[in-house]
Amino acid sequence: MKSPQQPAGAAGEQLSFLPPAPFAPTWPQRGTLADRALGMLMDGRLIDHPEFENSTQSWRLGAVVFTLRTLGWPVETIEVPSPTDDAPHRIIALYHLPARYVAQALALNGGGA
Repeated sequence: MKSPQQPAGAAGEQLSFLPPAPFAPTWPQRGTLADRALGMLMDGRLIDHPEFENSTQSWRLGAVVFTLRTLGWPVETIEVPSPTDDAPHRIIALYHLPARYVAQALALNGGGA
């Protein structure tokens, strides 16, 4: 039996000859969980669920990150092995916003968040 082939492109991503879309995110509404998470990310922090819950009393970080991404924020996920006795293959997510996007967002917003 023939094994499946590796997808084309870097890590299976489709290659494109088109330039990437310009960075033009929409800012979340003030006071929302998305606004609070974005503030943490704009501070250069790596955030995980326990940190977000301690700061906001919300356990919905995954949904908030999804919202930020739909608003055009390129939040990146770092998967970290975090095994427990009950879940030896457990992986947790750390979220961050690369510094180049923080700088661009501050420039778009006149230097202030």
